[in-house]
Amino acid sequence: MSKFAIAPIVLAVSVITAEGASAQEVDNPKMPLQAQESIVSQTEEQAVVPIPIAAPYLGTIPNDVMSQITSVSQLSDVQPTDWAFQALQSLVERYGCIAGYPDSSFRGNRAMTRYEFAAGLNACLNRINELIASSSTAELVTQTDLETLQRLQQEFADGLGELRGRVDIIEGRTATLESQQFSATTKLTGEAIFTLGSVFGEDRALNSDQWRTINAQPAGASREAAEASAFGAAGGRLRDNAIFANRVRLNFNTSFTGRDRLFTRLESNNTTSFSGVVTGTNMSRLGWDGNTDNSVVLGKLFYRFPVGDKLNVTIDALGGEFYDNFNTINPLLASAPTGAVSRFGRFSPIYRASNTGSRFGSGVSGVFKLSDAVTLSGGYLARRGNEPDTSRGLFDGSYGALAQLEFRPNNNFTLGLTYAHSYLSAAAGDVTVSGAYGSAFANTPFGAGVATSANHYSLATSYRFHPKFVLSGWVGYTQAIAEINSGANVNRGDKADIWNWAVTFAFPDLGKKGNLGGLIFGQPPRVTSNDFGPDVITPTSNRRQDSDTSFHLEALYRYQLNSNISITPGLIVIFNPEHNSNNDTIYTGVVRTTFRF
Repeated sequence: MSKFAIAPIVLAVSVITAEGASAQEVDNPKMPLQAQESIVSQTEEQAVVPIPIAAPYLGTIPNDVMSQITSVSQLSDVQPTDWAFQALQSLVERYGCIAGYPDSSFRGNRAMTRYEFAAGLNACLNRINELIASSSTAELVTQTDLETLQRLQQEFADGLGELRGRVDIIEGRTATLESQQFSATTKLTGEAIFTLGSVFGEDRALNSDQWRTINAQPAGASREAAEASAFGAAGGRLRDNAIFANRVRLNFNTSFTGRDRLFTRLESNNTTSFSGVVTGTNMSRLGWDGNTDNSVVLGKLFYRFPVGDKLNVTIDALGGEFYDNFNTINPLLASAPTGAVSRFGRFSPIYRASNTGSRFGSGVSGVFKLSDAVTLSGGYLARRGNEPDTSRGLFDGSYGALAQLEFRPNNNFTLGLTYAHSYLSAAAGDVTVSGAYGSAFANTPFGAGVATSANHYSLATSYRFHPKFVLSGWVGYTQAIAEINSGANVNRGDKADIWNWAVTFAFPDLGKKGNLGGLIFGQPPRVTSNDFGPDVITPTSNRRQDSDTSFHLEALYRYQLNSNISITPGLIVIFNPEHNSNNDTIYTGVVRTTFRF
């Protein structure tokens, strides 16, 4: 046997190992759910994946994956001019120990492992032993061939033994999974976040209108009374008592075809929102706060499925969010369980334009792959789509519509251009123009009781300069429009301009593999101009317009204990909270422990 006769052996048998699964296996629509993996969403938060893809299935290889051939001419990609043609012809026609793929190809240029080589060698050894045992074919095996095979058998003895061990292990694991699986079609995953945190500083933040009123009062009793009125019965001090809270989620991922996904989430939460009477501003909020008093609720329900090879559609029945369905272009910090610790640091406010969330949000979204480098995404979400009351429902209440053009020419660089339009009715809690990120004015530029529409624009980018350094950021502009007349100060058509921006620095595998360091600096949403009626204290200034600029500074370090547990200490510093320099700096310290299974 020539030295070229051995090299092609492994290529034909590569599919018998997990590393060598063929494209036909990967794309098999009947693949079991346990064999599915998915593209990790930029949010990763809900263990929800926008575009499911198949991974190699480690179970039994179908019999037709490799069909035995009888002549090398049956292989479409092997030519007589190929350097190993004679060696391959000998293996096929003389010894019959090489196989081809179902599409009659040999794929002789793909890489191989020592395990694959050992498997192919073993196949030929078995075949030659059969020939020797048969008196009618024993003369086909020459002494030279036997000597060559004997040397190869000795060389790869360890590899053959290890290969058998790997097969035994895989078969054992497969049997265990089949006996312990939650369901034949449903995979159960879970997540728990334990939060130890507190806020630090002096007084709670007040907005610019409140400070103008206080500063207009003379020193003494009048000013003290104005401050007491502004802070209310809760007083001016920060509520700096430390908390220990939790958020728990159980996710049920169901697939019927191997490519679709029915997602159901049960959740409970009792994590205090560091805003309102605690700090006076949304700028100090955590990324996973919320409160159901630890009652278990249905938090999210959607069905995702492909249409052809380029379009993936998501139908949200409950808890729909744009940031779950589209790329937010902040790949390492967008996840609440494992990324930024603040609400602001995760991604641009534009992805919260619909003001939906847990137990709110119904609609449809789609992600269309125009090419390998360009993706077009779009969607519509109604905040109260399941409520048929007046000024509510799927098309007659608060909603958001978003479109995004994403450019990704290579694996290191991403650029996104995003536009969203929202309408927020005067229903309680609906008017949150800036996603509860920035100042009170940025969220309700004309007041909480004034129906408001808005046009949102965002430019976001991310670049991986090094495997251990990723720079990302965004800049956003919103024009809010009053949709009703309200009193003497708001006229329908009044406009407010709102700006925000951020730069994020992510350091993956900092210290050890799986860890993450992060720095975030930016300006939360700020109202730079507003047609709202003039301030009675300062007639030259309009009300509900931020007078100064707040800055958000955040540092975090995620330490990955193992594949299931991570601990993340983080610090958030808000300078000039509520965009007013009269307010004291607010610090938020937190230790987030995340368990995932």
